[in-house]
Amino acid sequence: MTNDFYCDEALSGHTPVVKVMETDNVLAFHHTRPFYPVHIVVIPKRHIASLLTLEKEDNDLLLEMIEIVRQVAAQVVKEHGACRVLTNLGDYQDSKHLHWHVAAGDPLCRMMLVRPLWYRWFPCY
Repeated sequence: MTNDFYCDEALSGHTPVVKVMETDNVLAFHHTRPFYPVHIVVIPKRHIASLLTLEKEDNDLLLEMIEIVRQVAAQVVKEHGACRVLTNLGDYQDSKHLHWHVAAGDPLCRMMLVRPLWYRWFPCY
């Protein structure tokens, strides 16, 4: 197994995903381990390691991805009033497959399990 969850698990079908939107080239689905109450991931169906590795021949795919991100974000804003859109690069990118996060709400505090007990009274930032 590589460090590409999206090819190894989501696109292969090993890990089931709840689809939000899909084209021949792009898939948007609810994050399998969300960090926000609303957390959707948009990925290309073809492996591209990151935003930094895009080539000129990937321009049409990038435009298609951005259009899906736009549509998903518009729906989240309509339903929840706001959202954030981001991608991670370098060491911040856990899965080495280009992906965009569309998220809304306050972070779900996953670190509560490893933080000292006194953290439970403070919001997760």
